Amino acid sequence: MGSSSKEDTASDGDTASGGASPSNDDGRLFSEGERVLAYHGPRVYGAKVQKVELRKKEWKYFVHYLGWNKNWDEWVSADRLLKHTEENLVKQKALDKKQGVEKGTKSGRSAQTKTRSSADTKAEKDDTKNNAAKGKKRKNESGNEKDNPSAEKLVKIQIPATLKKQLIDDWECIMENDKVLKLPRSPNVDEILSKYLELKTNKDGLISDSVGEILKGIRCYFDKALPVMLLYKKERRQYEEAVVDDISPSTVYGAEHLLRLFVKLPELFAYVNMEEETWSHMQQTLLDFLKFIQKNQSTFLLSSAYEDSDKVSDGKGKGKED
Repeated sequence: MGSSSKEDTASDGDTASGGASPSNDDGRLFSEGERVLAYHGPRVYGAKVQKVELRKKEWKYFVHYLGWNKNWDEWVSADRLLKHTEENLVKQKALDKKQGVEKGTKSGRSAQTKTRSSADTKAEKDDTKNNAAKGKKRKNESGNEKDNPSAEKLVKIQIPATLKKQLIDDWECIMENDKVLKLPRSPNVDEILSKYLELKTNKDGLISDSVGEILKGIRCYFDKALPVMLLYKKERRQYEEAVVDDISPSTVYGAEHLLRLFVKLPELFAYVNMEEETWSHMQQTLLDFLKFIQKNQSTFLLSSAYEDSDKVSDGKGKGKED
């Protein structure tokens, strides 16, 4: 999910329930069948309450996110929900704008979600066309006669479902459980890229120069993008302590942050001028690399790699995992 926290979204003294008063005498704020707005990570989505239950003296609501696969249905507490009002719809749009989402798109979540329905796929294609047209207009206004409207269509990076879940778990560990990753990570990004290159060389014999160049490009993008768009706010202090002098982030951070880069790559590639055949080859390599990470998930992505964020403040967060 995005790099903004859920706590960033409920600001100015607003409660997540949108100041809602009990819908029933028993204290329920929302009713079965009611259309609502629901926080999921740093964003707000349209949803419908399907069930209401009292659990451990607290009302819980089973919600379905409208337009999303039912696998995303979940039980949430009232602080995750907003009344479906004009005021809260305005708040939802403001949050989307804050997250850099174009009107009508769902890119922030779609980058890390499970397979969507055919109707959602069609809607996404329509959004892509609209965004490409907007990009073309911006370029023409800036004086550039040529643009690359096909880039967003070509760069489709399908992240495997297990890695999407990892991205969500990563967000929850840091933003909800107040943890950070132990640094430096092992293997780090450099080592993961080298392992992949070695595997391809052993499997395919002479590896093409283009694959090596793509891997170098990933490393370069990672080092440049990490401090700008791959860190959550709670990780910034740790970054400032860990990446000093001429140290490259790719020698400190690991697969967790590398996955976040893959969420951002379509955005970064959107206006890169490149031949269609080159785009296709790059896409194929990136997807193969993601499958490599997925296959080695038990080695590259460990739940034990996280620690309480207060340990970093005490100077204990920079040692390798045992």
